[in-house]
Amino acid sequence: MTPRKLPLRNLLRHPGRTASLTVLVAFLALSLFGGSAIVISLNRGLHSLENRLGADLIVVPATSRGKIDPEKIYLQGTTGYYYMNASKLDEIRAMKGVAQASGQVFLASLRADCCSMPIQVIGFDQATDFTIRPWIGEQLKTELGKMEVVAGSRVSAGVNETIRIYGQPCLVAARLDESGTGLDTAVYCTMETMAELLSAAREMNHELKIDGDPSGVVSAVYVKAVPGEADRLAGEIRQTRSPRVTVIQTRTVTSDVERSLGGVAHTISVLIVCVWLLDLVLLTAAFLLLGGERRREFAVLRLLGLSRRGLAGLALREAALVSLFGGMNGIFLGLLTFLPFTGLIEQTLGLPFLRPDLPAMLALCAASLAAVCAVGPTAALLSARKLSRADIGTIVREGA
Repeated sequence: MTPRKLPLRNLLRHPGRTASLTVLVAFLALSLFGGSAIVISLNRGLHSLENRLGADLIVVPATSRGKIDPEKIYLQGTTGYYYMNASKLDEIRAMKGVAQASGQVFLASLRADCCSMPIQVIGFDQATDFTIRPWIGEQLKTELGKMEVVAGSRVSAGVNETIRIYGQPCLVAARLDESGTGLDTAVYCTMETMAELLSAAREMNHELKIDGDPSGVVSAVYVKAVPGEADRLAGEIRQTRSPRVTVIQTRTVTSDVERSLGGVAHTISVLIVCVWLLDLVLLTAAFLLLGGERRREFAVLRLLGLSRRGLAGLALREAALVSLFGGMNGIFLGLLTFLPFTGLIEQTLGLPFLRPDLPAMLALCAASLAAVCAVGPTAALLSARKLSRADIGTIVREGA
């Protein structure tokens, strides 16, 4: 038996002891990986939504609060459907301090034949839009045509497939990357296409509360303010009473969410540290207890010529193997728990949630494994140092 093979042989000879240590390490890896993945996903989701919406103000009719919390337009990309006269867009565009303004029209569809869930339909003006076109342009290099749509990542329809929305066939011209928000279950079309869909929805007795021509309404006005003018402009828009509107200041909402995320991240970080310390204490105690049971084994190894340094190295190699195996299993369990349920986590938290991409996920797995592999050997080293200083003769006589 060579010293190199001895650590693995010792672990295999004591499966119960090895399994107990492995479970402790796996729990540490699971908590470390899972907590870090949630914090990273929340931060990525908020950053993604900030980049995609890109407006300082979102103006919606006051009646929208009866259908949905307007702030969810920003936080979750959930639009619902509500309408105001398109003249409001012209009124806002003419205000001092407005750099850009563009309208969007929302429609909540019935169950489309492509989907397992209702979808949002969002119409935008290709000539004036500054919030949707930039990231649609990453996938679609041409203008969007009539009765063509761009599908979110969770809409189960491929490029060049046709979906029916209120009985109208729409060609999927492109698909978007995941954003981690409700926008992933939406489809996007031009204002011309939206007017056709609104007419079709009304013919199918979908209650829209639109009087007159569907092409003369907007659901929301997205505003990019001149630098330094956002607060004043928001106050001026709120003072208008024809019609009554709700103004969402995205900077305020973002700040509130960032504070919430900071609280969530701090809580998770504290829990991770507590779990780490608890696991370190438990592992150290476990190695000390096991070391007490292995006093005679270690004494025999010393009598056979193994030095104190060699004894510590043996304990470290055993702990490293347990940490590696337990860490890999814990991270694997974390992946099995985290990846399939990101949608459920997003719904539970009510915040943008975008899981890391493949390179970032691999880096997180590697970092978690490296951190876990540092805990076991540290605990084993404390135990090995204590045992290596014990008197060999005394130990042998005790076992005689």
